[in-house]
Amino acid sequence: MITVHHLDESRSQRILWLLEELDVPYEIAWHWRDGQTRLAPPTLKDIHPLGKSPIITGDGRVVAESGAIVDYIIRHYGNGHLQPATASPEYDDYVQWMHYAEGSAMLPLLLKLNAAQVGEAARPIMPRIEAEIVNHLGYIDTALCARDYLLGMQMTGADVQLSFVGELAAARLDCSAYPNMIAWVRRFQARPAYQAALEKGGPYAFAF
Repeated sequence: MITVHHLDESRSQRILWLLEELDVPYEIAWHWRDGQTRLAPPTLKDIHPLGKSPIITGDGRVVAESGAIVDYIIRHYGNGHLQPATASPEYDDYVQWMHYAEGSAMLPLLLKLNAAQVGEAARPIMPRIEAEIVNHLGYIDTALCARDYLLGMQMTGADVQLSFVGELAAARLDCSAYPNMIAWVRRFQARPAYQAALEKGGPYAFAF
């Protein structure tokens, strides 16, 4: 059975959601943030040298990194669901979104949130960060025009992988200029599997 090493209020929530979508049995190993620093506890380093969540274990494997975990779960347990056929043109789009989520989209959001803690020292770089956020959120919003999910009307693992970007932006920024993205976040958060994962995963500040 898969064990999800789950950190509260973190991107590991989307792994619980994916497993619920695929109806894959799993168990949760809880790891709690430090109340003062909000950092992950050292217990995660006992599972993987980076000490980051999410991590999954099972079948003699330890898998880290959200994109690798999403790919692993869908390949081993998806039975053709939540991923286009590898020979199809849509599969190339799927792979692009999978890499884009953490490779490009997440960075400016993290920079903005951390820069806010620095204060005046961060002012010189803020225009560049803000411009990149507008660039990426606009890109996502345009991609979702006239479709329910990133690849069309059916959800895929790419939506799971990019979900935290949309949730973080919606929770922390004014996203009124990105109605398609907001509608997408509300749509996937309303899914029964998402709601089931919320019940199991504990408090999660990024859910509407």
